[in-house]
Formats: sequence, C-alpha cells, structure tokens
Amino acid sequence: MITLDQVRSFVAVAEELHFGRAAERLQMTQPPLSRQIQKLEKAVGVQLLERDNRRVELTGAGAAFLDEAYRLLNLVEGAGDLARRVDAGVAGVVRLGFTAVSAISILGPLLRRLTVALPDVEVLLSERVTLAQVDGIRRGELDIGLARPPFDTSLLSSKVVLREPLMAVVPADHPLAALDRPLTPHDFEGQAVIGYHPQQSRYFHELSVRFLANAHPRIEQRVHQVLTAMLLVAADRGLALAPASATSLQVEGIVFKDLAHGGGDTQLDADPERPVELYAVWSSEAVTPVVRRVLDVVTQVAE
Repeated sequence: MITLDQVRSFVAVAEELHFGRAAERLQMTQPPLSRQIQKLEKAVGVQLLERDNRRVELTGAGAAFLDEAYRLLNLVEGAGDLARRVDAGVAGVVRLGFTAVSAISILGPLLRRLTVALPDVEVLLSERVTLAQVDGIRRGELDIGLARPPFDTSLLSSKVVLREPLMAVVPADHPLAALDRPLTPHDFEGQAVIGYHPQQSRYFHELSVRFLANAHPRIEQRVHQVLTAMLLVAADRGLALAPASATSLQVEGIVFKDLAHGGGDTQLDADPERPVELYAVWSSEAVTPVVRRVLDVVTQVAE
C-alpha cells in the first residue's frame, strides 16, 4: 500500500536528486528516507530512481510517477483546504426551498448576494409550497425554506425576511379600477372573486378571508398560485387579492389597487399595512456552519 509519507519522500528526493539534501528538507535522517523509497518502489512494482554513491536520477517510470505524485499531493492539500472551508461555513451545499411568490420578491436579491458573499457555496433550489418545505426540513431534504406562516415553532426556527401590503387585482376595464381610493371590503360585495385553496394555499386563503370577512363576494374559483389568480383576473373571471410584489409579474389586462386595511388582531396581521409576511425557516436542531452563514446573508438581504 502506498502512503502519503512515501509519496512526499519520493517527491523530495526527485526534486533534490540527493538523499542527504532530501532528508534534511524532510527533517529526518537518510536511512529511514531510503527505506520509504524502497517501500514505495516495492508497492508500485517498478524502480523509480537510479542511484549510486555519486548520483540520483529519475527513471522513466519515476518521471511519470512524479507527475502523478504532484497531482495526488495537490488533491490531498485541496481536500484539507475544502474541509477547513466547509468547517468555517464558506464552502459547501445548502438546499433552499422557496414558494413561487417568494421567488418574485426576495430570491433574486438573495442569490446575487450569496454569489458575492459566499462564492464557494452551492445553492440547490427547490420550489415547494410551505407545507412541503416544512416537511422537507423535517426529513432532512432541505436546509432552509422561504415560507409563509403558520408553521410548527417547536420544530422550526424562523425569522421574518419580508413584509409587504396585500393588494386587490382588478381587470383593467372594471369599474373598481377607476376608483381614486383604496378598496374596502364593501367594494367586493357581490363581486366574483378568485379565492385560494384552503389547504394548498392556506396562508393567502386566510388573508383573503380576513379581509373579506364583512363582505359577501361570490367565490368563483379556488387556485393554488398567485400567478394563476392574476391570469384569471386578466381573463375577466373575477377579482383577486395578491401580495404587492406580484406587480413585478406585469400581467397585461389587470390593475393593482391598494386596500384599506382596518388593523388586524390576528397572528397573520402583525402589521396591518403590510400583512403579507415571508419567513426564513430552518430546523431548531443542529445547524451546520454553512447554513448559519447563508442565514446571515438572508438577514442582510432582509434588512
């Protein structure tokens, strides 16, 4: 079996072409150095050095082995450096979950900041709804999620990374689009509304129900995604509610209108003017150094 000590010994002799100088360089005596070379040649099965009392020279096989020895030592050194960098959290892999709407608002700035701050960290993205992200973190499939509340705080640590207004999405030719004021729940009385699925899109479903609690709209459709709701509004199938960041999707044929928020007293309405919250969530158990570094960058982007 070839050992790293044998390879290092061979490289020193090959570079010095003198056992005495190589032994001095390696801070050892000449007899054990000679034994290392002999063991190496026995393991390889060929003579690597021509030597007598006056000279040391590489054989053809020795010259070829020297190139591979350099590669091997560089690989070992690189592996050690990588291990140290991973231990420091500046290299490695982080598996990041996100919702479709979170990608609109924060994912782009976050990935750009990570490229600058942690260029040797590979981010593996996984688009999932909040429930699937929480399950992925629990199963060890994800390290961090960009998710909507509520979630189990006994299993997950979390930090708010974005708060934004909830807005009305109205067909461009609808009478409500021409109003020069924020819309109230009363404006939705009797209107066709695109709602959200109560399980798959629980967060936006609950926000919508809370805002429209004193109105009596007609729920025409229930969808899973904000973009789907916007496209149905553009097709004149009804009104919808969506986060302000969805304006950047630039769907034609719709208008975004401010809402007259009446101040909430629920968990989802911590900030009545910006009730839509996005959280970074991660396991409450042990966090690796690289995940901790990425969370620091997430916090910077949020601020």
